[in-house]
Amino acid sequence: MSIADRVRVAEVITLSDNWYVLKKTVFEFQRQDGSWQRQSRETYDRGNGAAILLYDPVRRMVVLTRQFRYPAFVNGYDDLLIEVPAGLLDDAEPEVRIRAEASEETGFQVGEVRQVFDAFMSPGSVTERLHFFVGRYRPEDRVGAGGGIAAEGEDIAVFEIGIDDALAMIESGEIRDGKTIMLLQYAALHLFSA
Repeated sequence: MSIADRVRVAEVITLSDNWYVLKKTVFEFQRQDGSWQRQSRETYDRGNGAAILLYDPVRRMVVLTRQFRYPAFVNGYDDLLIEVPAGLLDDAEPEVRIRAEASEETGFQVGEVRQVFDAFMSPGSVTERLHFFVGRYRPEDRVGAGGGIAAEGEDIAVFEIGIDDALAMIESGEIRDGKTIMLLQYAALHLFSA
């Protein structure tokens, strides 16, 4: 269902184009009762991204990372955030980019990957659409140290953990990253359910 005929953009102002792009848009939206309402919203455009859960079904293990995230820190989270490998697409196809991102962050050379869904992670203000992947790995697929790209400020620790322990870390609050929770729950339902 298209809603393009229910949106009339009046003005777009770029507020910042420093790290990513922050815009203020004034528009009219046609409500369900047919009336038009004038609204103003700020949108943060950082591009689209991809995330992947590397999993070993034989050993019931997954690969996760730990890294510093300033926005989480400034919001009271005083620890490294536990996450799945992820990154922006940078004009590449999602599957191509997630293979490179997995290698950069974890050191694992990923074979077959499968996109399982995509989602808008914070649609009230962020334009990003995130593509979610899963990919099998074996211990011998680790061909590098990982850790990310230092010049981009990445300082990523990599670890393997059993799926049951990872799920328990969601319950305990040790894992708080949305994309990671979504992929671990997907894995519990579809990859490790037997």
